[in-house]
Amino acid sequence: MNTIIAIKQLAKTLSLSNTITNIENILTNSIDKTNQQFLLELLQAEVALREQRSKERRFKQAFLPVTKTLESFDTTFQTSISDRQLAQLGELSWIESLHNLIFLGPPGVGKTHLSLALSSLALEAGYKVFFCSMDRLVHILKTAEISKSSGVRLKYIYTCDLVVIDELGYLPVTRNEANLFFQLVTKLYDTASLIITSNKGFEGWADIFGDTILATAMLDRLTHRCQVIPLSGESYRLTHRSDLFNS
Repeated sequence: MNTIIAIKQLAKTLSLSNTITNIENILTNSIDKTNQQFLLELLQAEVALREQRSKERRFKQAFLPVTKTLESFDTTFQTSISDRQLAQLGELSWIESLHNLIFLGPPGVGKTHLSLALSSLALEAGYKVFFCSMDRLVHILKTAEISKSSGVRLKYIYTCDLVVIDELGYLPVTRNEANLFFQLVTKLYDTASLIITSNKGFEGWADIFGDTILATAMLDRLTHRCQVIPLSGESYRLTHRSDLFNS
């Protein structure tokens, strides 16, 4: 049997994808290398490829609608949070300690931007993340037992290190939906960090969920280990809107 073919077959058995694809180039570039150096670089390339594929899977499963960065967040416009505070959030130590982040404020002040930016950083760092709007999350919770895709999504959520829930309070929630959401928060309490964005302060959450007792119990869990970050000011989108017609 041809040696190259044999190597590829053995590499396939060991799931060494980089070796299968690039063995010819690897051997060509190994002429002046010691056996130890050759083996070290071969294994390093395999690990690098697996890490890259793992990162790609994490990003795909996170369902980020767009990519945002902390660097592109304009703290000269949104002065409710400082560059120092952004840098501290970007260290991601709050995920390790199971702290939550809650961004509160009107539309357009940067809540979703920050959530997306921190999600991307967490994914790059190797954490499993799931991002969705409150409306989509409610749909997943309601249909998890009758929809295969929703069931898979919910199982994945339970394995995540960070779950991001965007736009809580924008749409009404029924009593049953509120109960399902409370159950989710309770299950994630000791296993994952949450980022929640809302256009309503905590005093308005009883109205969102239609139950003061339930809202109080939910906030008790969410804010136990939590940094609440109120964002105020004008809408960035409205201030920087682009007109079709010239004035």
